[in-house]
Amino acid sequence: MSLKRASIVIILILLIDQISKFYIKTHFELGEKVVVFSWFQVLFVENDGMAWGAKLSDFISFISDRTAKIILTVFRLAAIVGIGFWLMSSIKNKGSKILIVAISLIFAGAFGNIIDSVLYGVLFNDSLGQVATFLPERGGYDTFLHGKVVDMLHFPIWRGYLPEWLPFFGGKYFTFFEPVFNIADMAISSGVGMLLIFNKKAFPKEKSSEKATL
Repeated sequence: MSLKRASIVIILILLIDQISKFYIKTHFELGEKVVVFSWFQVLFVENDGMAWGAKLSDFISFISDRTAKIILTVFRLAAIVGIGFWLMSSIKNKGSKILIVAISLIFAGAFGNIIDSVLYGVLFNDSLGQVATFLPERGGYDTFLHGKVVDMLHFPIWRGYLPEWLPFFGGKYFTFFEPVFNIADMAISSGVGMLLIFNKKAFPKEKSSEKATL
């Protein structure tokens, strides 16, 4: 797979991701919900931390939330550079199509969320109790590197009380699938899933050379 085709995949994912986030940010108030189906909702939330809303400061108590946010954003920037080198190396070494597509998806997804973390605090004002404005006159809701990731896709496929016989969770109210995510998250998950499911095709082993005849 060529660099040109990989770039097309990345650009398409980034465009869909950022257009959807821009629309939600400029048309929804924080927490606003639109029920499309009983099992699918558009729910506007903002994630200030890692996956599932966890923050680095939750695990390292002696650092502040803002310091943790800076560390997380810098780590994401370093990670995207590493993923970019991995992609270029795989293309140069004529890696399998599945491998290159998977890395492209992971790169695009990571890049999409990095844009939020790095720029959204400056580009938009707050969404709490109001619809945000793009490039507000009074400035954004926070500073550079302190943006929040916009999430909006929610799939509460099943809700109800778990059977009493289940250990630990029996009798508790449960929602599947509870997390709210975005297009970038879907791209990352799809890329990682491809590498796990099609591992042998993504990383084919070279056939052992035949023994030389005497």
